[in-house]
Amino acid sequence: MGKSDPVRRVPMDVAVALALLTRLPLPSLPQSAFASQARAVWAFPAVGAVTGVLAASVGLGTLSLGLPATVAAGLCLAVQILLTGAMHEDGLADTADGLWGGWSRERRLEIMKDSAIGTYGVLALILSLGLRWSALTLLLPLGAAPVIAAAMLSRAAMPVIMAALPHARADGLSRSVGAPPRPAVLAGLVLALGSAALLLGMAIIAPVLSAAALVAGLALLARARIGGQTGDILGASQQLAEIAVLLGLLAALPE
Repeated sequence: MGKSDPVRRVPMDVAVALALLTRLPLPSLPQSAFASQARAVWAFPAVGAVTGVLAASVGLGTLSLGLPATVAAGLCLAVQILLTGAMHEDGLADTADGLWGGWSRERRLEIMKDSAIGTYGVLALILSLGLRWSALTLLLPLGAAPVIAAAMLSRAAMPVIMAALPHARADGLSRSVGAPPRPAVLAGLVLALGSAALLLGMAIIAPVLSAAALVAGLALLARARIGGQTGDILGASQQLAEIAVLLGLLAALPE
């Protein structure tokens, strides 16, 4: 391989990450591009940047029309959900149902794989959407930066869990992607943290620490209850990290 190979791989890694985490209409990628998809996890925050920019643009456009901030925040959330196919929300619901709805590791994994949603999953979605909607109602009038930073930082959490925990089952999305190399995980963290710092400065410190603590708690719980991570756990980590970042930024606002 030549020295320029890593540079030439960047667009392909971003395209693979977009294909994995969004429903955007993308050009058909060669099958070989997915052979090393674990390497592309560094680009997960870049996917957050894309979804964050698009969602914030709709939200800010709504505000410019004179509509209330609550409507703008709702549309901002709707765009993110449409762009991702609600895969992270689905992971959160399945995680809540599985981790609290079963008495054995096998039963918990069975519940998480079931497409039906239970009480814990419904409540988790209500709380997630409610907290994000409330936070965005107050943060969106300040600009696009909070939306983009939260989207990037929350997606940097997923590769960390992928690298830190073993696979809990022998199939599924997380298993198909594989264990990411540490340099890719670190590159994703640097990309997300650096971008968030440029967007928000020192105000990002407390939200990042809060998100790290919440994601670490989820990882410990997942290891204890199902023996590792799944695609649902990864989706839940994104949702929890985004909530933590948004609420952390909200708490930092001057009264």
